[in-house]
Amino acid sequence: MTKKMRKKHVIKGLYAITADETDTEQLLRKVRLALQGGARILQYRNKLVDPNLKLHQAQALRQLTSEFDCTYIVNDDAQLAAQVDADGVHLGGQDGSVSAARALVGNTKLVGVSCYNHILPAEQAAKQGADYVAFGAFYSSGVKPDAVRAEASLLQTARIRLNLPIVAIGGITQQNGATLIKSGADALAVISALWNVADVEAAAQEFSLLFGKA
Repeated sequence: MTKKMRKKHVIKGLYAITADETDTEQLLRKVRLALQGGARILQYRNKLVDPNLKLHQAQALRQLTSEFDCTYIVNDDAQLAAQVDADGVHLGGQDGSVSAARALVGNTKLVGVSCYNHILPAEQAAKQGADYVAFGAFYSSGVKPDAVRAEASLLQTARIRLNLPIVAIGGITQQNGATLIKSGADALAVISALWNVADVEAAAQEFSLLFGKA
């Protein structure tokens, strides 16, 4: 199956990444608000729960994202992504190859790759068949305070050299996100500025509006 045929889901807009949440009811409540606010992609990421609860949450989020026709990605774990029929998996630097992930999730699913602050891994990922790449952290991140920092110019370079959707991540807010979109980001991956607020739905709306202004 060709790569063109795999592109059923578009990586564009607010790319919400779940916070580490042990309370499944709270997780689902907040995600619903984000989807109502316009989040177009949801990545399930949880470093705190055991495998059984992770499976339960991943399944529940699959059902919720299907209700909103939202692209659903599982972080790190291609096997879990396949198990819950997610729309794809996102790989970090230590999560294995694109081909290994593809063997688990199948040709119709998305495989995204974190490339941090370098263009070369992104070019390699593209050659290996990745469907999108992510760069960052662009700003100071409370989730990963020691993350390597990337410059907005990297997005400009990636836009010229890659024919893939580009995701920006790391300390992104409604105030700084427009700069990254103008520099070449197709999607903004957000954690803290989306979930650690009083009104999740309003925050998601504000992020979504950035894509109409950039």
